[in-house]
Amino acid sequence: MNPMPATSLSVPLAGAATRPLPPGLPVALGAIHRRICDLVEHLPSAPPSTLAALALNRWLLHRLPDDARRALQGRIVALHVSDFGLRVRLLLGPGGFSAAAEQGECALCIRATAGGFLRLARGEEDPDRLFFERELVMEGDTELGLVLKNSLDAIGPLWERGSN
Repeated sequence: MNPMPATSLSVPLAGAATRPLPPGLPVALGAIHRRICDLVEHLPSAPPSTLAALALNRWLLHRLPDDARRALQGRIVALHVSDFGLRVRLLLGPGGFSAAAEQGECALCIRATAGGFLRLARGEEDPDRLFFERELVMEGDTELGLVLKNSLDAIGPLWERGSN
């Protein structure tokens, strides 16, 4: 299986990995895109993490099954939007999701493109397909990842087109 669709382009990251270009971005802007993403990756994760926590508290928390709440309670989950270098660190506490501090080990890290995360949230994409085609990467506690994945599958779309 090809890890990236034939229409997807990428630019080199540090090392052997690649960073996908956002759809519609001309290849000629790849170097500028890479520099901006490298800068974004070095910014504090608290502001986007706080926004992500607010969104999850609105669209997910009230729908999250008890077993998933117990599994996530007090554990840091990181989301990495690979095509923009954006990092989000979340922690589920008694009051809901909140931004997790930069310190502390992540129990689970999930990496995908912005489009991949959006398609998952809308229920337009099967997470198993993304995982096996390496468009969605999970690292860390695989049991926690499976609990989260199965819970999200059971819940259905978190955010549908046109919803507030």
